[in-house]
Amino acid sequence: MNEIIQSLFERKSVRVFTGEPVTAEEKALLLECAFQAPTAGCQQLYTILDITDQGEKETLAELCDRQGFIAQAPVVLIFCADCQKWLDAYRAAGLEPRSPGLGDALLAMSDALIAAQNVVAAAQALGLGSCYIGDILENEERVRELLALPEYVFPAALLVIGRPTRQQLDRPKPQRFEGRYALRENRYRPLTEKEVRDMFRGRTGQSGFEEWIQAFCQRKYHSDFSREMSRSARRWLAPFVKE
Repeated sequence: MNEIIQSLFERKSVRVFTGEPVTAEEKALLLECAFQAPTAGCQQLYTILDITDQGEKETLAELCDRQGFIAQAPVVLIFCADCQKWLDAYRAAGLEPRSPGLGDALLAMSDALIAAQNVVAAAQALGLGSCYIGDILENEERVRELLALPEYVFPAALLVIGRPTRQQLDRPKPQRFEGRYALRENRYRPLTEKEVRDMFRGRTGQSGFEEWIQAFCQRKYHSDFSREMSRSARRWLAPFVKE
């Protein structure tokens, strides 16, 4: 199999690192890979925050649902959807641009996440481990203050990177659903109840379908952090939906 494709199959989230530093050269290469990512209109509607201050890492670990491994990661990058810098460019050219809208925010979100995924793929190729931290969307007020984010900039993803421990290397990659449950031709069609149940076959362990799904829903979908993420997301996007 092609080496690039093989690395995509093998990549998994890594949450425990050896403590060995990521070199300056490696970090520079990872960031350059981010800058080479596809981008809408070649605008690069993102800004990457390289978090090097240990105190700030520890604060982020607490704000992101108390995930302590964030503070231990050699590299912590926050990919911000950024509609501010082009607004500044338009104004510098003497224009009076409209305020960014929700469509601009979603486009910037896409740009930021595509850049982040380039870094994830590059890290895997360098023998480094990485993990996305979606909880950066939580605690909007405190995160905005900590990172000094203006109203038209918001965090799309937090990424931690380091050298995986042997246990993390040997840990099996979590199973993905079969592609047929995520693929449709030409038009969307909801899964039937039978298909939904078949999709989870072999994934619920000793529990039955209903018991496993109910527990997952309570642990994730109905959790306090999930509700907080939705609350914060509304606040992050509020400047983009002002009348």
